[in-house]
Amino acid sequence: MNKQPIRLAVLGLGTVGTGVVQLLQTNFDEIKRRTGREIVITHVGTRRERDDIDSSVKQSADLLNIVAQDDVDIVVEVMGGTTVAKDVIIEAIKQGKHVVTANKALLAEHGNEIFALADKHHVKVAYEASVAGGIPIIKIVREALSANKIDWLAGIINGTGNFILTEMRDKARTFEDVLAEAQALGYAEADPTFDVEGIDAGHKLTLLASIAFGIPLQFDKVYCEGITKITTQDVKYAEELGYRIKHLGFAVRRALPNGEQGIELRVHPTLIPEDKLLANVNGVKNAVLVDAHPVGQTLYYGAGAGAGATASAVMADVTDIVRMMNDSDNRNPNLVPHLAFLPQNLSHTRILSADEIISGYYLRVQVKDDVGVLAKITHILSQLEISIDAILQKPAHELGEVPVIIMVDPVIEGKMNEAIAHIEALDSVVDKVVRIRLDELVE
Repeated sequence: MNKQPIRLAVLGLGTVGTGVVQLLQTNFDEIKRRTGREIVITHVGTRRERDDIDSSVKQSADLLNIVAQDDVDIVVEVMGGTTVAKDVIIEAIKQGKHVVTANKALLAEHGNEIFALADKHHVKVAYEASVAGGIPIIKIVREALSANKIDWLAGIINGTGNFILTEMRDKARTFEDVLAEAQALGYAEADPTFDVEGIDAGHKLTLLASIAFGIPLQFDKVYCEGITKITTQDVKYAEELGYRIKHLGFAVRRALPNGEQGIELRVHPTLIPEDKLLANVNGVKNAVLVDAHPVGQTLYYGAGAGAGATASAVMADVTDIVRMMNDSDNRNPNLVPHLAFLPQNLSHTRILSADEIISGYYLRVQVKDDVGVLAKITHILSQLEISIDAILQKPAHELGEVPVIIMVDPVIEGKMNEAIAHIEALDSVVDKVVRIRLDELVE
């Protein structure tokens, strides 16, 4: 007996939503062959009528009404935001509809509630497209590495920031100049705050960390630092020292002095030795490095955004759900739990504060060309038992100011904060100290 087609409602016809429609049209036969079912779009949620959508597809701006329709089996939410999208997804779940979403902000901030509701109503919320675009990193961490203990992961998970830093390094351009081009190319929004201040990467890291460590989603505990303070000067000095600056997200298990475990969740610019793989991920590409036992380190690389890459991830989730729906005896769609661990098995390991982060540091200190100023700085570091790895002193500028670059060995963040405060209080120091972390995990 022929099975009925699976019917989709696609909510949002921006870049990703349009990409989903086009992908399903282009690869219709291949997807049918893989799933054994036809997949058709019956509804699209859009503010304005689109003449490029097949006339058999119903178009509406009433999203809550769409998800309540009988001719919708799976709701694909690709409109973004954390207000209307949340209402729509919750209503879809209550209606017994499976959901596919690319909305990392919504899940990072409200995922615990959404997943609990999905479990209650025995439906699946799939979200591969929410992190790293076309890289199937959610499936890899949640399923392919399920027999491993993950110790840490680090990744370039925002293509906009990576594009900006790549252009600054390759062409000696300023942050402001490259940001304007990124906006013109569509890599950055008119308001680029989420990308350049690390918030977008923080949302994605929240999801990856929860899956990797089996902890509840806790975006409010992620330390987020952006790239707006990085200058071409810092990029150049880093190169002279054999490093490249990348904007990374880290999720790390740490053994605490009292024998307990803690978890670091942090997003910030990081110096990476120029010969490492992550240092050579350029442009808008993403990459995630995972360290697990017993497999060791594995790297996942590819397109982190764009219509094709993200639509590919959306439709991968759709095909998984369709395969599950083909099993008429399947009473539990979440055989693989939403966050990889059963809700009752989630860990409440403490998330470390920013002051507890352990890292090496690049410090750029702008000083007057005074006798003894370097000795005063090194004395402050010595008094706080902070070891210096290297010092690079550049020629004095016309104003008589000298940039001094100091590399220090790994130290707890709180102690580094104290040292910087003392350094900035010196009369010979003329500006705020620029700090960039250097993490031993990716050395």
